[in-house]
Amino acid sequence: MKRLILVLCLVISGGQFYNNYAQFTEPSITFDKTSFNFGNFSELDGFKTHIFTFTNNGNQPLTIFDITTTCGCTVPEWSKAPVAPGGTGTIKVTYDPSGRPGAFRKNITIKSNAKESTVVLYIVGLVSPKPKTVADDFPIKIGNLRLSMAHLNMQTVLNTQIKVDSVQIFNDSDSLLNVVVAGPPAYLNFTVSPQTLEPKKHGLIFVSFDGSKVKDWGFVVNRVMFKLNGQLIQDNMLAISGTIQEDFASLTPEKKLSAPKAKLVEESYNFGTVTPGQPVSHDFSLKNDGKDPLIIRKVTTTCGCTASKPDKYEIKSGESTTLKCTFDSRGKTGKQFQTITVIVNDPLQSQLTLRIIGNVEPSGK
Repeated sequence: MKRLILVLCLVISGGQFYNNYAQFTEPSITFDKTSFNFGNFSELDGFKTHIFTFTNNGNQPLTIFDITTTCGCTVPEWSKAPVAPGGTGTIKVTYDPSGRPGAFRKNITIKSNAKESTVVLYIVGLVSPKPKTVADDFPIKIGNLRLSMAHLNMQTVLNTQIKVDSVQIFNDSDSLLNVVVAGPPAYLNFTVSPQTLEPKKHGLIFVSFDGSKVKDWGFVVNRVMFKLNGQLIQDNMLAISGTIQEDFASLTPEKKLSAPKAKLVEESYNFGTVTPGQPVSHDFSLKNDGKDPLIIRKVTTTCGCTASKPDKYEIKSGESTTLKCTFDSRGKTGKQFQTITVIVNDPLQSQLTLRIIGNVEPSGK
């Protein structure tokens, strides 16, 4: 019995000795602080920096392998050299508040060979936004005229609809500025209010987009220039865009029952792997399952490398047409995803999307 007790004591003592020895021989990282509060500061103050200090409380050299942060606005710097037992090291953390007003909390994750293999530090603070300038509110400069945007997207515009929106403007000069939109297309009408802007004053350009006058379907865009005090300014333009869709709201129940119905046999084609310059083509089949003729209004592709043309643009009930699609792989590498948009007069789905996908790899790879 005494012998058994002695053996147990030796086992327990040996285990404790091993644990203590293992702990003693490992590097150990300890920070004086694991978080820092920058407090309140202005976006105009620029970069903010704090240095975290740590100690190696182990008995082996400490090496930091990697430090990661939650965003690119936080940049860490540290010495890559091992820290000897009992030695200290620092991690410098810099935060960029530019364009980031408001409260923040960022994590800095430390990975090392210490027994605490991962340690997370934190920086927090509150950034007050910088005062907005004229250039912030009106970033687009056209002569002495500033615009709040370079592109006004009217979104969906029905072919029976007139849609109105506006763009804010500012006279960035010390004299009167007469503003006229030069040569707009027939479907766009512009009203400048006031027509003549006082120095350093705001105004509005009201844009009227008449979908019934657009002889096109799908996405359309037009860019207009300005005459300022009678002088045509050509260094910048305002883009106006919209997506023209057919208005089916006026269809009677009888018309809806007899309406065309577009049906694709397949919506995508995978050409596998080809070499640059190797031709790719595929025929998609489009059928009219409705009663009235199915009319293809427009066919567009994602880029000039892809082309598609139907055999016919009017498809009678029960008939089909072939959409011949080609993809030019010249100058292309890697995975490809090209789309073909087909606009039709089907009230249930007026826009169809075909996809050509695959991979382009140089020969020998």
